[in-house]
Amino acid sequence: MRVMVLVKATEDSEQGFRSTPETTAMMEAMGRFNDELRRAGIFVMADGLAPSAHGKRVAFDGPARKVIDGPFAATRELVAGFWLWDVKDMDEAVAWVKRCPNPMQGPSEIEIRPLYELANLQPGSHAEHHGQP
Repeated sequence: MRVMVLVKATEDSEQGFRSTPETTAMMEAMGRFNDELRRAGIFVMADGLAPSAHGKRVAFDGPARKVIDGPFAATRELVAGFWLWDVKDMDEAVAWVKRCPNPMQGPSEIEIRPLYELANLQPGSHAEHHGQP
């Protein structure tokens, strides 16, 4: 099963990356963790995201489109980075996230979301029976 592992943004991450001895150590620890993920065969890809001040949103309402410039409110709902993993199940994904170095200097959260697989979107699939697309 494929999962997207989302590193939630913090007030610090929304200020942008600053090279300090602490962030250098954190990046080195994350590099070692990514190497473990690769050796385990579950790493598909990963990257960090620039602060939302550099982003845009496009709001849809029927045929209308409205572009909204960042920064965006509700920092705890923003994403600062991500991985895409191919794991056997959600329990394996949770076990790997528990081994992850803290991605931020203070309190932080990582969210794990399964991706829809094509087989799950076919008529008669489990997703269809739960009102999901």
